[in-house]
Amino acid sequence: MSTPSALERRPETRLDLGRFLNPRGVAVVGVSSDPARIGGQALRLLTDFGYSGSIYPVNPKYGEVKGLTCYPDLARVPRPCDVALIVLAASHVPGAIEQCGKAGIPFAVVLSSGFSEVGAEGRELQSQLVAAARRGGVRVVGPNCLGVLNLKDSARIGFGGTMQLTALKSGPVAMATQSGGFGFGVVAIACHYGIGFNYVISTGNEADLTLLDWLADLIERPEVAIVTTFMEGVADGRRLNAIGERALDLGKPILVWKVGNTGAGARAAVSHTARMTAGYELFRAAFRRGGFIEIRDVDDLIDISKAFLIGKRPRGRRVCAVSISGGAGVLLADRCIENGLELPPLSEETAARLRETLVSFASVANPLDVTAHGYNDNFASYSRALREVLADPRIDMVVARAPRGSVAMSWAQGLIQMLKETDKPLLLNWPTAPDDNAEALRFLEENGVPCILGPGRAVRALAALSEFSEKQRAWRSRAKRAPQRAVARRALDLAGATGTLGEHRSKSVLRQYGIPAVNEVLLAPAALAKLKSAPLPFPVAVKLESPDIPHKTEAGAVRLGIPNLAAMKEAVQSILASVRKFKADARIDGVLVQEMASGLEVIVGAVNDPYFGPTVAFGLGGVYTELLKDMTYRFAPFDAETAREMIAEIKGAALLNGYRGGPALDVAALADALARASLLIADHAERIAEIDINPLFVREAGKGVVAADALIVLKEKTD
Repeated sequence: MSTPSALERRPETRLDLGRFLNPRGVAVVGVSSDPARIGGQALRLLTDFGYSGSIYPVNPKYGEVKGLTCYPDLARVPRPCDVALIVLAASHVPGAIEQCGKAGIPFAVVLSSGFSEVGAEGRELQSQLVAAARRGGVRVVGPNCLGVLNLKDSARIGFGGTMQLTALKSGPVAMATQSGGFGFGVVAIACHYGIGFNYVISTGNEADLTLLDWLADLIERPEVAIVTTFMEGVADGRRLNAIGERALDLGKPILVWKVGNTGAGARAAVSHTARMTAGYELFRAAFRRGGFIEIRDVDDLIDISKAFLIGKRPRGRRVCAVSISGGAGVLLADRCIENGLELPPLSEETAARLRETLVSFASVANPLDVTAHGYNDNFASYSRALREVLADPRIDMVVARAPRGSVAMSWAQGLIQMLKETDKPLLLNWPTAPDDNAEALRFLEENGVPCILGPGRAVRALAALSEFSEKQRAWRSRAKRAPQRAVARRALDLAGATGTLGEHRSKSVLRQYGIPAVNEVLLAPAALAKLKSAPLPFPVAVKLESPDIPHKTEAGAVRLGIPNLAAMKEAVQSILASVRKFKADARIDGVLVQEMASGLEVIVGAVNDPYFGPTVAFGLGGVYTELLKDMTYRFAPFDAETAREMIAEIKGAALLNGYRGGPALDVAALADALARASLLIADHAERIAEIDINPLFVREAGKGVVAADALIVLKEKTD
């Protein structure tokens, strides 16, 4: 079996988009002499903002525009010309792309609207655009985009108000955005607060190059330390996983702002599992596993970028909160715990030295309240306290409130020198208005000390550092493993089977992959009525077996805890009557008589997702499933070790480990069953659409697990 990392890091040929970002020449196709029009804006952005390459206006209406020779078509444009910036009516764009191919221009940015976003006619035009690009070997950004912004080399290839801002600044951050207007606006805000961007790409309709193509390129660039993305959705979830793992390899975070999450991706499905796994949940699973940090607003992007640009990574999640205000320290501590960070006690040695340094009424704990006494010694004691905390082996990182007043600048200078002596990250929560001691704030940030407004924001940024570092360590640990398959690939006899398999047949498939299921007997209703003795010991469960009724409870097709033969026969008649009323034409394959099972109910499901491929879901079953929505996800296949990670992630994991004196349950058997389910869906992805094991009972340690109900849904045949 390939390791999960090998599966998700599929080798791919990286596109060389260097000449797209920094072209030797740009042709503006559809240029206008009116600077207010899009074609005029596009030309001005190249001529007036420092672009050093050649600029070729293209429009048969003009002989010259802005002092530049204007060419009638792309065939006349001198070489080298790497990018055609197309500003034409939609109907003329496919022809312009055709000209690019013939002229040997490898890249095109299509600003024009009127394609797939406007309906059937636009979709046809976009298909023509793509066909022309394929024939000519042209790679296209857009259509319906704002363009490509390279602040590092002053190449502003596009249009729009944000592109014309002189306040934009270059820096080691890059963005690819599926919303040009919003994404470029975010860049402008971030630049105002000191975050510089080398590259910004608006992907538009993604007729050719996609958001993932750009993420894969940007993450590899040495001049990019952080990649950000505004994402509505992607069509290749496995590639998203691969890019996330590459980000961990390189130590470069991808800050992802995912929108369209509420109800997105919802689809009708017959299995419970599919309803639990469609949409945003799978994106979150990818983000949690890979080198992604999910952000929710512009503040997150700014604060977390500042934290990562320090260049220091914590070795763990242990933080010390330091403040001159007791209330602020408590607040910082609260936010740390809420963000999954730890506030351990300081070491005895550190505490002893702090008692010698601080006034007697200071709180030598974590959070550390050094009190306002710092105003009496120009914050010298505060600086010594920070030095001691940073040196404590129990502490991985520090969040501290910055002092203010006349000594703020000299204190800041001392802090910069102190931080040169440690590899632990420190973030400052700026305690006042940004124009109060503004000189000190600017000095600190220019020297790599983030000053973040708001305690919660500061802690969130610190938590992002911790989260990324923790994922890197887990990734390296996984990469060292050589897991073995829990079961060899099994051939399944699914000839002639379509739609939903009945419960009995679904369980037989599970058994082929070593997933235990309850003992049961399938009998015809007539045969069952003639029984003289029970086929299984009482008490038993009785269920109707029908491929047309996947959810038996809704149809009244289940009776549990039946104590004797007479009650069993009576239950069968009652079930048959209920089913006829529920669905008169339902096919009936028989009646299942099953042993009763017990244990903690969990749900194990798998979906062959159209974007992410085979995926496994796990969570508490029974009433907890809908009530708590306590589910976790992994992309198949995976091993038992990964399954154990899944199990530990759910909030109800304590119930498996002997909660409040209860017996410890068989987590090893549960992990094995999860791994086997992942192999089943991955091995037979071409045939199986969904697997729903609900409930799977987890028994006491050493007694295993057993599936009491199961449902397998097959893909529709396409041949």
